[in-house]
Amino acid sequence: MKTIFSDKAPAAIGPYCHATVSGNLVFTSGQLPRDLEADIKTQSAQALENLSVVLESAGSCLCKVLKTTCFLSDIKDFAAFNEVYAKAFGDHKPARSCFQVAALPKGAKVEIEAIAEL
Repeated sequence: MKTIFSDKAPAAIGPYCHATVSGNLVFTSGQLPRDLEADIKTQSAQALENLSVVLESAGSCLCKVLKTTCFLSDIKDFAAFNEVYAKAFGDHKPARSCFQVAALPKGAKVEIEAIAEL
């Protein structure tokens, strides 16, 4: 197993790394947005950008994502989140779970984690 830390993504806010690599798979930690005061579309774009740079640091990319898990603090943001998510992934449509949680770290509106191939 290889541990990944990316200097292009926000620092971890706990005792964990940005991602781990095992075999030909990358498992990312949940990625939060940088601007916690922004609207859901901005926060979603930022979280996806953070996810992208973590994957790149591991030797992968969004185009190799197999599955994402997406956490929303308010399920009413689902449609707006989907707009941004669809643009980020384009024609690539990985498997996904997306659901509302009671709260996210630092009051974020969205958090995204992924499993990808190298």
